[in-house]
Amino acid sequence: MHISGLNIVDSNIDAIVVGTGPGGASTARELARAGSRVLLLEQGGAAPLAGTVTQMAAMAAVPGRGAFVHRDASLLVGGTTLGGSTAVNFATAAAPPAAYFAEYGIDLAPALAELRAELPIGPLPDALVGPMATRIMAAARAAGVDWRKLDKMIRPALCRSGCWRCAYGCPFGAKWSARDLVDEALRHGAQLMAHSRVTRVLLEQGRAAGVELLHEGRLRTLRAPLVVLSGGGVGSPRILHASALGPRHAPFFSDPVVAVMGSVDGVDGGAEVPMAAGWHDAGQGIALADLTLPLPMYGAFAAQVGRVDRLFAHRRTLSIMVKIRDEIGGRIGPRWADKRLAAGDRARLREGERMARAILAQAGAHHVFKSWHFAAHPGGSVRIGEGVDADLETRTPGLYVCDASVLPRPWGLPPTLTLLCLGKRLGRHLARRG
Repeated sequence: MHISGLNIVDSNIDAIVVGTGPGGASTARELARAGSRVLLLEQGGAAPLAGTVTQMAAMAAVPGRGAFVHRDASLLVGGTTLGGSTAVNFATAAAPPAAYFAEYGIDLAPALAELRAELPIGPLPDALVGPMATRIMAAARAAGVDWRKLDKMIRPALCRSGCWRCAYGCPFGAKWSARDLVDEALRHGAQLMAHSRVTRVLLEQGRAAGVELLHEGRLRTLRAPLVVLSGGGVGSPRILHASALGPRHAPFFSDPVVAVMGSVDGVDGGAEVPMAAGWHDAGQGIALADLTLPLPMYGAFAAQVGRVDRLFAHRRTLSIMVKIRDEIGGRIGPRWADKRLAAGDRARLREGERMARAILAQAGAHHVFKSWHFAAHPGGSVRIGEGVDADLETRTPGLYVCDASVLPRPWGLPPTLTLLCLGKRLGRHLARRG
């Protein structure tokens, strides 16, 4: 991987892409493939993934950068590292909600077909579905829930049964991440600068003209006629506000989650791929899935709700994720994010929790409890139709946004595959523009 120094990127840049998550990495790859001189800026580091709790915490648990505590005791987390949240997510590939984008004349089907052909997308083979996920699936089906395997972005030949590192950053190359697209962009001539935090967009005669950034403690400016913000649902609206190009307080959605857990007899697990299978009701806006977590994460969930009696029950505790589609609201400010759950959100969480408890009861679980809610998919803060147009361009010519912030409506499922489609579409659109 070639990481540039400022001395070789101060000039002759066609496009600056701010952020290396799925939207930014996909856009950059398409531009680089077309011959554009692309500079990728990443606020986090680019060290190889080690699969350790300490590295994961540095990427996703630094207050004010990768983690935000806001009202209703909710923790909002994201990945600040090369590849963005794809480095530490659960690798679940949910297809884009086509109807949401069709309202704006956006057809993601061609991009989706190409991505399905080139990326490792599909359900896990039975051998990689762990004992906890298997028991939850059997219980859900016995309870009448249409529980099915989920598409994962995992290379089965490299994946290891009994491994717990998906959420820590897979060190074995089994879990796909946007780092793969960054590598390909670099092979086509793109350049990457890590540890570069963009502070604002530069303008000239009303057009985007580059960015101001902090790199290794120095405030610098880089110029290009095209800027794509891919800083995420929290990061991009902050940059727009700092540039006097967006509102001070942007509302958003976050896909709140609770984990409902219960101990069972006859299972010795705790180390498997999470979200191997699940259920989703688009009408209700509720999704359920198995959620076997590494011991430190499980311990934190148990401790936060005072269940110290369950701290040593990790290897025999089944966990079900309850995720909902929440209403857009709250505010993303210059240094914080704040969002209360609406009454409808709370009702959906209660219904999802009821279903999860019923499944756990069918599985023979006891000592059932739930975590506080948390969230990892902030988005909708620079929505298509309001903050950007159908081509993802802002009201400022030459300035685009391609990340979860542009999603036009909340939908309560992992956005990775949708953002890859949007990035592929945007990159090709920009390449055709020349």
